[in-house]
Amino acid sequence: MPIFENIDRAYFENEIVPAARPVVLRSLVSDWPIVAAAKLSPNKFADYVTAVPATAPVKAWFGAPTNAGRFGYSDDLKDFDHERREVTLTELLAYILAHGDDPTAFSAYAGGIPIGATIPALRAALPMPLLEESRETLVSLWLGTRTRTAAHWDVPQNLACVVLGRRRFTLFPTEQVKNLYVGPLDFTLAGQPISLVDFAAPDLTRYPNFTHAMAAAEVAELGPGDALYVPSLWWHHVESLDPVGAMINFWWRDGPDYLMTPLLTLFHALLTLRELPETERDAWRTMFDHYIFGTNGDPMSHLPEDARGVFGAMTPEIRKRITTIIAGTLRP
Repeated sequence: MPIFENIDRAYFENEIVPAARPVVLRSLVSDWPIVAAAKLSPNKFADYVTAVPATAPVKAWFGAPTNAGRFGYSDDLKDFDHERREVTLTELLAYILAHGDDPTAFSAYAGGIPIGATIPALRAALPMPLLEESRETLVSLWLGTRTRTAAHWDVPQNLACVVLGRRRFTLFPTEQVKNLYVGPLDFTLAGQPISLVDFAAPDLTRYPNFTHAMAAAEVAELGPGDALYVPSLWWHHVESLDPVGAMINFWWRDGPDYLMTPLLTLFHALLTLRELPETERDAWRTMFDHYIFGTNGDPMSHLPEDARGVFGAMTPEIRKRITTIIAGTLRP
């Protein structure tokens, strides 16, 4: 995986993001005070985080020692294999510090803690030089013992910044979805579908094509102060390699504000496309290529702007019209 140091925003925006490939950004946030505290000790990190008041509890997962830090489903995929409960940030940090190196203790993990809503006073001390300050960005904190996050994808782009401990990322391009044996799309651990493969002990009898995925994998190991750029829809498995780990990430999307997740389109396609005869599906693939993906250029270039209907420039009125049309088709 490419490794960069000392890049500026212009290089990030003009070279790295358009390439749509993951890269390691060494020492990108090494000057953050929270990283400096973490480099002293996990306790100093905890002191730094709890020095500012938390305004809300956090949702934490606790997994039995037999899970070896991995969080997933029950055997029948109808439930989860771990306990979930709300705790205060102070309680979670105390548990992690006390039990992080105890193999007989439950693993603990809290992912995607929204800093703006939970510990807003911390946000000002987390500058991100590669992103415009005005860009709408979700900044989140990730805490845990020695845990493993199943391979998954995110719609937004991601800058994952390691604060405490080491983290190993294993990434796959989107097309490896065919080899990652993904679980349910509508019943997920945290919103995104995950691979069912245990990366530490893959069952190749049950998941034989996983070897093809690993042949395409890109692996990076990061320490405190390092960051990883993860493009949209790249699969990534994350392993915390030390007894106590923490990461802060920045999520953002390019494009207009009205965009929703295309996963909704995929769900809608179950009602409109999947069971069509093959010849009709192929015909609709051609229509999508033409009207949505622009294979042949602007599909409405021959029409005046005011005659393009819902394909005109998006306005609140057109958006309302589209959602009304879709909502009307979904009534039972």
